[in-house]
Amino acid sequence: MKRIFSFILLFALCSLTACNFGNSPADIAAQTAKQYYEWLLQGKYDQFVDGQYRPDSIPASYRAQLMVNAKMFMTQQKEEHRGIREIRIMNADADTVRHVANAYLVFTYGDSTNEEVVVPMVQHKGVWYMK
Repeated sequence: MKRIFSFILLFALCSLTACNFGNSPADIAAQTAKQYYEWLLQGKYDQFVDGQYRPDSIPASYRAQLMVNAKMFMTQQKEEHRGIREIRIMNADADTVRHVANAYLVFTYGDSTNEEVVVPMVQHKGVWYMK
């Protein structure tokens, strides 16, 4: 139930943003990608994992392993860079015919280094998911 609520909230946020500010699909995809990574920073591994596109359902054991992998990724970032301090949107592009986009994010680490990351996105039933 919590997962469904999160996606309804995210979908509503993206819809309102698109209507009120005239954002392009690329902008919405980038904002969504950033939100997924913000959830990862907040330790909301379940919401981060649910932001990954899967056309079919997955077993609970596999979902649990994906959450463990997300947690391990964050632990690794803390060890190597003193964690991720900030996530910014650098750019985005979208192919509205194929319902795909690339969100270009910049991670700012605790050791003051930056890393540019490309997050491939796919739109399914009006919601953007990470590929």
